[in-house]
Amino acid sequence: MERLELTVTPALAGRTVGSLMRRELAMSEGLISSAKFRPDGILLGGRQVRVTEIVAAGDVLSVHIGDRGRNEASPLDLPLTLLYEDDALAVADKPAGIGVYGEGTPNIAGIMAHKWGVDTEFHPVNRLDVGTTGIMVIARDGYTHDRLRRMLHTEDFRREYLAVAEGIVSPEPGTIDLPISREPAEGTRRTVDPRGLPSRTEYTVLDVRGGRTLLRLRLLTGRTHQIRVHMAAIGHPLTGDPLYGVRDPDIHRPALHSHHLVLRHPISGDILDLTSPLPPDMAALWEK
Repeated sequence: MERLELTVTPALAGRTVGSLMRRELAMSEGLISSAKFRPDGILLGGRQVRVTEIVAAGDVLSVHIGDRGRNEASPLDLPLTLLYEDDALAVADKPAGIGVYGEGTPNIAGIMAHKWGVDTEFHPVNRLDVGTTGIMVIARDGYTHDRLRRMLHTEDFRREYLAVAEGIVSPEPGTIDLPISREPAEGTRRTVDPRGLPSRTEYTVLDVRGGRTLLRLRLLTGRTHQIRVHMAAIGHPLTGDPLYGVRDPDIHRPALHSHHLVLRHPISGDILDLTSPLPPDMAALWEK
């Protein structure tokens, strides 16, 4: 997607081009600045205009939103289920053992380079750890990515996870409100730290079995390893999490799955309501 178009209604008449770009097209200042310096960047009725131009009913505003980019990852012919796909975005059902990036290792960027071709951009919106499965949103251009990024952790971009945690979690339901920061000299590991970034996770207990708890969780913020850090901090690390808990012979990764997404499409405004079922290894773990 290289251009956005907006037909000016009577209710929008009398406003400036810049106002429509910011409020109606939800363009960032960076995209607006880029468009201003292109010969065909901002057109009103086919003629080049400034952002201060006043619009009239019936005018058609056309804005360039960026050159077509590339996916620099090496294409990988590996299976990946797409739960939804259009010209602006896709929703993937990520399996375990695959990263978002990672030259020389299985990764979503490479899989999408194979599916879409290297001339289609790849912008992951909600990134999942290598061991985490389930729903992951991918934008196909910078404008859509910017819109989705600003929607994260709002009611327009609502994500829910399923997890198996050690022990019997209480109270139920609950909210974990503990700041998180990077742990010094520990690579990717994070820790609860009063000087860290605000971090909030809501959880609901779905079932208790064999000394473990099946949880539904919602992220209200988006810190690295947030669910894993928060559950470990309250004494209930995720089953199979070697970084914040202990390894488990019944599952070779943290028992965490991105299960449900309700998303207002940033371009069409349609509501996407998508679900990824519990993967076989987590289902087998819970049944056992």
